[in-house]
Amino acid sequence: MNDTAPVMKPIWYFVGLILLAMGVVILATGMWELAFPPEVQPVLAALRANLWWGGIMIAAGLLFLFLNRGTKQR
Repeated sequence: MNDTAPVMKPIWYFVGLILLAMGVVILATGMWELAFPPEVQPVLAALRANLWWGGIMIAAGLLFLFLNRGTKQR
């Protein structure tokens, strides 16, 4: 086989990057709404779902990145 074949990262590495990026955006939105609350509040606004899900997505994205940081596929 060719020894100069390109080495690729697994798909889970890029899933981790996407989760991390979207988690940061959702968490930032939640922090913005916490600092400047909208005039009309949704029914379950007190649960702060965007803060929770932003944090969960960041944690999951970091977990995917950490677990797949050294793996390479041919």
